[in-house]
Amino acid sequence: METKVKAHVAPWKIEEVKTLKGLIKSKPVVAIVDMMDVPAPQLQEIRDKIRDKVKLRMSRNTLIKRALKEAAEELNDPKLAELVNYVERGAAILVTDMNPFKLYKMLEENKSPAPVKGGQIAPCDIKVEKGSTGMPPGPFLGELKSVGIPAAIEKGKIVIKEDKVVVKKGEVVSPKLAAVLDRLGIKPIKVGLNILAVYEDGIIYTPDVLKVDEEKLLADIQTAYQNAFNLAFNIAYPAREVLPYLIQKAFINAKALAVETAFITKETAGDILAKAQAQALALASKLPEDALDEDIKAKLSSVGTTASSTVEEKKEEEKKEEEKKEEDSGVAGLALLF
Repeated sequence: METKVKAHVAPWKIEEVKTLKGLIKSKPVVAIVDMMDVPAPQLQEIRDKIRDKVKLRMSRNTLIKRALKEAAEELNDPKLAELVNYVERGAAILVTDMNPFKLYKMLEENKSPAPVKGGQIAPCDIKVEKGSTGMPPGPFLGELKSVGIPAAIEKGKIVIKEDKVVVKKGEVVSPKLAAVLDRLGIKPIKVGLNILAVYEDGIIYTPDVLKVDEEKLLADIQTAYQNAFNLAFNIAYPAREVLPYLIQKAFINAKALAVETAFITKETAGDILAKAQAQALALASKLPEDALDEDIKAKLSSVGTTASSTVEEKKEEEKKEEEKKEEDSGVAGLALLF
């Protein structure tokens, strides 16, 4: 007769899973975050900043996965259980009422600069800029040269001679280079809580979705609004934002048509009479002078004087503008002598 041996589970593990389940079920938004590369001082600082907005608990990955599965079963929510696929490295459970996009932005803003470690992948091109290191001559000069940084002694200090990209994005940082960068005070990476995945209302969001370029998004919204406005205006769609401009356009078109067809209203009477007078004077100007009465001659003379005056005023303005440019040029020339 075979005897089955029941696996013994430590009581603290049972309690931990129970605690994690309660945490998961307490808020509508559940995130898996990675805390592995966050030094203790920075982690404590981050906790203090976000304490009022989120609840955070780090545990063993196996216990986090167990808690997620059991919570999903109890809530009858299979999508929640899919979060186990994102539990890795130094994972932790984070729950909140914030929507996933605001949560991602908040955690990114609370990251702090940190030195890169040997063996890490460079998150960006790491550049050392030229200038004094402030360090006296010594072995550090050789260390700089050994990692490809051009350096020399000037005025009793070690100086970097030119800007130098020492490692490109995606390359592995060697321990020797990491030590040199640390001594130079270069902190090319940001450490903080890295979101691995966020669950809300049956949807799992990953970092590539949550990372939003706000300036580009705003520009896209503005472009879309302008395009929609132009389309609505051109097809005369009476949207609330477009309607005042459509009415203004319709009024201008109606008035132009009324003036062209000599349809007299209180808005068009003045323009129609002015147009008729201009046409009459234009016709009169083609007639022999002895065919015109004194009133018509005076009006033609007035029109000619006004036109001539306008031309003269324009020429005078152009002359003054040219003189001003010459004066400004002369002043600038004198300034160069001092």
